[in-house]
Formats: sequence, C-alpha cells, structure tokens
Amino acid sequence: MTKRFSDPLSAQFVLKVLHQKGLISAEQAESVMRNKSSAKERLEKAKVEEYRSSGRIKIETPVTIIDIILSLGLKKCPDQKEAITEEELYLALAGPWGFPYKKIDPLSLDLHVVTSTIPRSFAMKHLMLPIDLKEKRLTVATSNPFNTEAIDDIARAGQLQVDVVVSAKNDILKLIDEFFGFKRSILKAENQFSTPSVDLGNLEQLVRLKAVDELPSDDQHIVNAVNHLLSYAFDQRASDIHIEPKREKCVIRMRIDGVLHTVYDIPKKVHNAIVSRIKAMSRLDMAEKRRPQDGRIKTGRDGVEVDIRVSTIPVVFGEKVVMRLLDPDILFKDLKELGFSPFDLERYRRIIQNPHGIILVCGPTGSGKSTTLYSSLRELATPDINITTVEDPVEMIYEGFNQIAVQPAIDVTFSSILRNILRQDPDIIMIGEMRDLDTARNAVQAALTGHLVFSTLHTNDSVSSIIRLLDLGIPSFLIQSSLVGVASQRLLRKVCVHCAEKFEMDADQLKACGINTGKQGTVQLVRGRGCMKCRGTGFFGRTAIFEVLPYTDSLKALTTPTTDIDGLSLHAEREGLVSLRQNAILKMVSGETTYEEVLRVTWDNQNDLS
Repeated sequence: MTKRFSDPLSAQFVLKVLHQKGLISAEQAESVMRNKSSAKERLEKAKVEEYRSSGRIKIETPVTIIDIILSLGLKKCPDQKEAITEEELYLALAGPWGFPYKKIDPLSLDLHVVTSTIPRSFAMKHLMLPIDLKEKRLTVATSNPFNTEAIDDIARAGQLQVDVVVSAKNDILKLIDEFFGFKRSILKAENQFSTPSVDLGNLEQLVRLKAVDELPSDDQHIVNAVNHLLSYAFDQRASDIHIEPKREKCVIRMRIDGVLHTVYDIPKKVHNAIVSRIKAMSRLDMAEKRRPQDGRIKTGRDGVEVDIRVSTIPVVFGEKVVMRLLDPDILFKDLKELGFSPFDLERYRRIIQNPHGIILVCGPTGSGKSTTLYSSLRELATPDINITTVEDPVEMIYEGFNQIAVQPAIDVTFSSILRNILRQDPDIIMIGEMRDLDTARNAVQAALTGHLVFSTLHTNDSVSSIIRLLDLGIPSFLIQSSLVGVASQRLLRKVCVHCAEKFEMDADQLKACGINTGKQGTVQLVRGRGCMKCRGTGFFGRTAIFEVLPYTDSLKALTTPTTDIDGLSLHAEREGLVSLRQNAILKMVSGETTYEEVLRVTWDNQNDLS
C-alpha cells in the first residue's frame, strides 16, 4: 500500500523534504515562503503571455511550489555554486511521496503505447505520460502522483492496472509534445493517403496495376513530422538518422555514440511523402527514385547553423534515406580536445607545421578523420594562407576555406580538379580521399611543387599507409620525397561520468585478453553502471585515439618497392611510435574508457605497454 500524505504538494512539506535531504538551507526555505506569492503571480502572468503569443490552446497546468522554487534559482547546499535542477527536486521528493522516480529515456518509449493509451488533451491537462504496457499493466509517469482521479480514469477506460512513477514536469511536457506531435502529423498524413495502392518502391511487386498520386511533400503534416524528427535527433545527440522502408512499415533509427537505436515504426503509406519532403529540403530530384542521390540541408539549432548531409539509395522496399547531422562544435575543435596524448599532440603539431609535403589521416569510415582534418586546417588558417579543399561531399561549409565539391557527372573528380587547383595559388590543399593512382600522383606533384597537402586513406594503421601508397602505384622515391607524416585514428566510447564506478581487475587477466598495462597485481579501472543519462549503456560521448608517425629519414631509407611492413613497424616502434592499442590502454587506465572498448576498437595485440 503506497503511503499517502495529507498535503504532499504543500510548500511546507516540499521545503521540509528538500531541507532534510540537504539540498537547501533553512534560510533558503524561509526565503521561498516569503516570496512564493509574488513568484507564483509572476509565473502565471508569464504563462498567459506565452499562450497569447504562441496562439496555442490554453491547457491548465497549475503553478506548483516546485515551479516556484525553480524560478527562484536556488543554489544547492552546501557549496551554493550550482542551481538546483528540476530532476534533483523530483528525485528528492519521490521517496518521501512513496513512489519510485523514473528518468524517462525517449528511445525506450513505444510510440503506440504513448499516444494510443490516453488522448493528448488528457495527458497535457494532468501531466501524465504512458511509458510502458505489459500484460494489461500500464506504467504512467507524472509529476503529480496524487492525482488519483485521473489515474482511476485511465485504469477504467483501458481496463488496466496502473503503476505510477514520478518524473520531472518539463520532461513529461516535452515528450508529450514530441510524441503526440509526431504521431498526430503521421496519422493525419496517413489518413490523406489512405487509398489502397501499390507500393511502387517495393522490388517484390511484379506488376504495376495503376498510378497513384503521392502525398505532396509540402503537406503541413509531413512538414511537421520531419521537423519533429530533426528536433528529436538534435535533442538525443544523434549523429545519423536512418529512414528505412520495410515490407509493411518504415523504421526510423538514430545513431548515438556510434550505436544505432530504433526510435519509431511508422506506417509505410507515409514513407514516400517523408522522403519527398527531405528531398525537397535538400534540393534533390523528387522524381528520381532509381538512382542514389546526395544533398544537404542547412538549418538552425539554438542559434547555431547546422549542416545535414542527405543520402538516398534505392533498396528492396523503396528508398532509404540517411541524414548525417554535422555539428560545427564537433567538426571544428582545438587539436588538444580531440584526444591526442601530450606526446602525440606535440609530434602531430610538428608534422602539420611543415611548409610542404603530404600529411595523411587514416582510419575506417566513421573514425573521426573529417574532424581531425577540419580542426587541423582551422588551426593553420590565417589571413595570409590560401586553403583549398576538394571533398566528396563537402562535410561542413567554412568561410575560411575555399571548398570544392566533387561532381563526377561533369568530370569534377579528385584527380581532375587537382590539376586546376594549382593555378589557384593555394598554400594548403585538402583532398577528401586518395582513391586511385591519378589522385595520388597529382597529390604528390602538388607536394613536390611546394604545397602542403592533407588527405585520407582507409588503412588499419599509420605504417600500412606507406604500403598502400606503393600499392596504388606511387614509386618509392616519390613517397620519400613527398610524405611528411601519418596519423591513424579510431573513436572510443567514453565512460558515462554520471554513473562511473571504480573496480579492480587482475593485470594478468587483462594481459590474457591482449591488454598489457605494464603493471603487476591489480589494476584500478572505471566502468559505467548504466543510468538514464547514458540510456543504460554506461557510455556517454566519444573520444579519439591516435597513432602518429613522423616519416623520418630512417623510415624513408627503408621504403623500397619490396618494403616489408613488419620491418617498417618495428623501426617505427624503436623511434617512439605509440600504437592505437597503447593509447587506448592509456585512456583505459586513466578512467576514460573500459577494457571492453579497447578490445572492440583496437586489435593490435603486440604493441602494448611494457
């Protein structure tokens, strides 16, 4: 039986709990009691003004003592430095109220459960959000668990047993707006496109029976749905949005910290309309559905311009769309923020200060090469330097660079444009990728004629890039004359700071896994327990690890048409090369990542710390 209080939402009770929990002082509690009437009046006026200016339907959500405390910006005891957050208030109150606290993970919610159990108006009026339904047992999140009348209404209407959890008010409001807004847009669009039709994008369909008109891409419901989708992706720190047509539905997934999460399943009927809307926004050919297309969208987020790279490709059940969200705060960083160790950062900075030559950044797709290149170029960019880039496609538009997009249809390729770039009087050239012999040969010629050339290669480590250049057909003497350094990199997930915990592991056990820490006995490590901030993964954000190889005279002497990669690697180690695995171990020992991440991302089991 849940414990009930006579007036658990009263100012006296709430302030008493916060004082007992050590969040506020007695003086702060007295100050709230003195100012609560004027603060409440101010908040109610602001709410009326907000409804009037936005033109929305007014839905009564009364001002509570918690709203008043938050509006006063009280500082947490004992240090009085940071303001008390809404989440901390509800977390402190949930226990004394007799209910569990729940930080809602939007990615774990089922769109159908959230939007089909109760109407939106009811959810907004009572600030209640259905978050889980299993075997006629519904879990409802609310900021007021004592609204028994509304809880009983939900139970009666759905013939359900209702479990109540406490969540922050603004979290509930935001999710109601996002989920019901997206669902409403999708449903209205689906109703407009409810005529039985043949899915022309499905390759399993053998016969086209009749033509149908697609839902227009400028339909307001589709516009709203796509806007909701993009806002949701920004809020969840997603790097990519995948819109994937299936036989009976369309699946929307988002990549967060390198891992894909399924977010929505939407009706197949509206898939083509959503794709058409995205194509219209990115200026792609809406009529062309058989060929891959690439485009981009520029939009704003919290006063910052964000580029979205759009790629469409035909798959079995229609057109798949992938949108990559390019945040300038991620692509342009100070080099010391990327993840370099102090030793490798110093070596890398010496390499990029060369007046001419080729600098290669290596790694697989999604390893952060673009961020390293852009950050390096921005560090070098000054008013007296001409930087020209050739990219496929242009990742992020930056006024400090002269950026050229590859367009094979009109013979603007990496190799062809390089011949023209040299007439543009560049000081630094960035080539998106060395894909073939022509591109590599032109890059070498540019380096030999006094230009600093940055480019990428898809190799596993820095030493392999020398072998790759030989494989492309570049003579060893030209490599010796032009190459100045190589950086190889990967991305590691970082331990979530909100749920990090220390634990010990035997050094011999780690060594048996291929991780040689160079220590004896037990090693203290860090891992994430899993919390709502990190969605139970134990990881939050990513950092890069690097392997920096200056191309020294001794390495040049070893570069021949019959070069042995093992010999090059051994010599590079003697000259101080710190491998990807070694740098990953250093981050593991310092508590930034876990040994599982080290094993997942790196596979060199020889070059460990010793």
